Amino acid sequence: MSNELRSFLALPYDELEELNLKAKEQRMKRVAAHKIQEERLKYLTDEKRIKAVTVLFSDLEGRLHMLDYDKKFLVKSWDNLTFDGSSIRGFTAQRESDLRLAMDWSAFYWGPSDIFGSGKVLVFGEVIDKDGTPYKADIRGVLKAFAEKLYEKEGYTLNAANEIEGFLFNGVDAEARYNETGKFEYVNTGGYYHSLPSDPLRTFIDTTAEVQRAMGFQNEKDHPEVAPSQFEINYGYGEVVAAADQIQLYKLICRQVATRMGLTACFLPKPVVGVNGNGMHTNVSVSEKGKNLCWDPKGEEKLSKFGWAFADRILTHGNDICLLLNASVNAYRRLDPHFEAPNQIKASAVDRGSMIRIPIGNEKSMRVEVRSVAPDANPYLVMYSIFKTGIEGDTAKIKNLRQAERYLPDNIYTALEDFRNAEWTTKLLGEDVKARYAELKQAAADRCARALGTFVKAPEVQFHHEVYNQFLWNQF
Repeated sequence: MSNELRSFLALPYDELEELNLKAKEQRMKRVAAHKIQEERLKYLTDEKRIKAVTVLFSDLEGRLHMLDYDKKFLVKSWDNLTFDGSSIRGFTAQRESDLRLAMDWSAFYWGPSDIFGSGKVLVFGEVIDKDGTPYKADIRGVLKAFAEKLYEKEGYTLNAANEIEGFLFNGVDAEARYNETGKFEYVNTGGYYHSLPSDPLRTFIDTTAEVQRAMGFQNEKDHPEVAPSQFEINYGYGEVVAAADQIQLYKLICRQVATRMGLTACFLPKPVVGVNGNGMHTNVSVSEKGKNLCWDPKGEEKLSKFGWAFADRILTHGNDICLLLNASVNAYRRLDPHFEAPNQIKASAVDRGSMIRIPIGNEKSMRVEVRSVAPDANPYLVMYSIFKTGIEGDTAKIKNLRQAERYLPDNIYTALEDFRNAEWTTKLLGEDVKARYAELKQAAADRCARALGTFVKAPEVQFHHEVYNQFLWNQF
């Protein structure tokens, strides 16, 4: 069909940024949900150039799912959207498959038409059970409820920012085809901070940064990382649910831009042995009425007693929650001390091999950095487990807890055992969701060689939760 016959919404990047920043400000100011709902429905009704609304939600492992609804249908039926939960890994059994999607109208995004297609907007959904309650395996909803409860009860706002590393490889679907090729091909071998203005990695980084800026990410810096063909594109911190949403959008944008370039953006923690892996350093803080509770100019490393207690609880439960922060077979290749891996259950201001680092900060930026997180983990599980553990977890009576000789697991089987045996993970997730999550991780582990060995095996890529093909998975 000729483009002249279409009149779908396609806005310049500066207009997109203005719209997304306004929506972001409403979210930060906690504008009442019913007011935002009314505003969004009116906008969708009045804006004739929108043809569809893309609703996003994540499964238990963190894989992003998207449903496109015709705009006119959604405006009339937004409060009665159903989908088949039995087709989503970690969700319902077939006999109880019907689930509902509610709209989180505050999590509304305008995407560039050259990346997402014209005439579309995006909104995050909330999964609702048959009885009308939030679905317990929808960890985004669990995280949102936890954050809202802390805000209402304690006045706490949970803040997070993530440094998400990825690789850019030659070819479309390089991960899905790894079982055929047995290798990934770099597009750039320049290394840390090095790229030429017109090379594919620089073009990819620039394009992705432009899309993020248009979608209200408020970028800070971007650059090639230490490993060949590796990148990192940093943006500002946000309230915890919005921050987790942005992780999902960040990876979606990267993949979309890469595909349009005939390349693959890969967030496996260690897709290539012999070079640094991909991390997702997670910086967290808690504020109360605008005051950063992690800041104390007289505290050790200028971190407050609140901040140190937060860190101590995470160290206490480091092994318990390792499977939530390192969710794949491949993730345990990254926890290798030869490549600045944060596999020591320690807290330090300088040692980058520590699970927790205390970065230099001030009254605004003081925070706790959890370095052991892999970028393929469910971002909602990451945020939920870190904040709930840091605020409500136990503190072990271990001598010199912050520098004790303790290490994270170096394989998924040990992490699974620690996760299953821990009372704390039952408190975090409940017995049912905990069992479902462990079952998914066990199934992935059983499809791979038990010993990691010296090269990346095809099954650890092929059956990775961000890569797998549903048809292929079901053949076993």
